[in-house]
Amino acid sequence: MPNVLEGRPAEVLLVEDDENDVLITHEGFARAKLAVNLHHVPNGMECMKFLRREPPYESSPTPDLVLLDLNMPVMNGREVLATIVADAQLRKLPVVVLTTSAADRDILDMHHLRCSSYITKPVDFEQFQRVIQEFSNYWFTVVVLPKERPE
Repeated sequence: MPNVLEGRPAEVLLVEDDENDVLITHEGFARAKLAVNLHHVPNGMECMKFLRREPPYESSPTPDLVLLDLNMPVMNGREVLATIVADAQLRKLPVVVLTTSAADRDILDMHHLRCSSYITKPVDFEQFQRVIQEFSNYWFTVVVLPKERPE
């Protein structure tokens, strides 16, 4: 497995309430054969605890990428992204929206909130895995990311 970030695995936080989508995402990353540590939280509230290293996530790594579902209980993806962007310590994190919604309004709203990218989840299992595999190869082997995150 090639290392993707200066000799260390990429730390990816998946914020997703659907366990099937978690399994499919995990399999997509595995098929990409990249060194990725996939962390999972089931909702936006847990995401914010993870990012802020609040209990029970005190030893959590800073993610290199956040994959964010839009439609979740407790705190939805819009609220999470707005909170991340408003936080000076977190706003530099790349956040990619990964959701079933293909609604133009959702896409526009999330880009206005400064998401790094927006991906619509395919309903087909194999297609979903392929999208994750292609995305991870693109994000971690093609994209040139700054060593320091921009303001």
